[in-house]
Amino acid sequence: MKPLSIKDIAKKANVSITTVSFILNGKAEKMRISQEMIIKVEKIIKELGFRPNQVARSLRTGNTKTIGLIVEDISNPFFASIARLIENKAYKHGYKIIYSSTENNLEKAQGLIRMFKSRQVDGYIIAPMVGMEEDIKGLLMDRTPVVVFDRSLPGVDVNCVLVDNIGGTYDGTEFLINHKKKNIAFVSVDVEVEEIKDRYKGYEKALLLNGIKLNKKLCKSIPFTNTAEETTAELVEFFTANPAIDGVLFATNYLAVRGLFSFREMGKQIGDNFRVIAYDDHDIFKLHSPAISAVDQPVEAIADEVMRLILKSMSVIDSFEEQEINRVVLSSSVIER
Repeated sequence: MKPLSIKDIAKKANVSITTVSFILNGKAEKMRISQEMIIKVEKIIKELGFRPNQVARSLRTGNTKTIGLIVEDISNPFFASIARLIENKAYKHGYKIIYSSTENNLEKAQGLIRMFKSRQVDGYIIAPMVGMEEDIKGLLMDRTPVVVFDRSLPGVDVNCVLVDNIGGTYDGTEFLINHKKKNIAFVSVDVEVEEIKDRYKGYEKALLLNGIKLNKKLCKSIPFTNTAEETTAELVEFFTANPAIDGVLFATNYLAVRGLFSFREMGKQIGDNFRVIAYDDHDIFKLHSPAISAVDQPVEAIADEVMRLILKSMSVIDSFEEQEINRVVLSSSVIER
C-alpha cells in the first residue's frame, strides 16, 4: 500500500499542499492561516494516521527534531538517570534523543560527534572529556547549539550545567568527621577531569578546616580501565594495608559499589567504627544493610537546566540572535542513612 503524502491530506481537506506544509511545520499562524482551517487539517491528519517523512521534512525546515546526547557511560546510574529525564523532557517539546557512551575514549567521542553530524542533529548535550575542546569549539563555530554538563572544559566558552563538587565532598567529609572519624580515606578514579580534582579538593579542605592532617596514604586512585573484579581486588588490598581507616568517601557511586563488594570479601563491618559515604546516590545504597549515606546530586535540576539551555540555544540559533553563554552551578546535598 502506498504511504500517505501531504498531497493526500491537501486533497481531502480541499486546500493547497503549501497550506498543509505550513500547518505541519508549525508556520500556520505566521502565514495567517485561520484556526478553523488548522483544526480541520489537523483532524484529517489524525484520522488518516499521517506521519511526515522526517528526513524530507528536515531538508525543508533545516531541523531534524533530534538532539545528540554523549556521556561517559550510559550504564552508570547517574548518567542513565540524567538521560532518562532529558529524554522525557525533550519529548514534551517535540524532540527525540539519540545517545551514546564515550567510555572515556577520545577517538570514540570524536567519532560520535561525526556520526551525529551526519544525522544532522539540531543540538548536542555532552558530558565532555579532556581532548574534546577543539571538537566542541568546531561545533560552536558552525553555530551548532551545545550544552555540556557534569564536567566543564576550561578555555571553551560554552553553555554548561555543573554541580559544586568541592562543596559536595566537603559536606561528605564533614559528615564523617561529625561522626568522630579521624582516619578518612578518599577513593577516586584516575580520570583527568576538573570535577574529580574538585572532589579531592573538597575532601582536603574539610580535613584542613577541621584540624585533621592529610595522609596521602589514605588516598587511593583506581584506574578507569579496571574491570569490576580488578577494582574490588585493589580495594581489598588498599583497606587491608590500612587497617586504621575508620571512614571512607568514594568519589563515584560505582566505586562505592565495588567497595561494598570488597568489604564483604574482607568480612569488614560497616557501622559506628567504620563509616562509608558515596558521591552520587544509588539504589543499592538504600537496600544495603546497613544503608549507605550519599552525597546526592540534583539530577532532576540538572536535566531541567540542560534542557532549558539547549532549547534556548536552538531558538536563538534559528533567530540568528547573539547567543548568551550561561554557566549554571547547582548544589548537592548529603543523604544520611
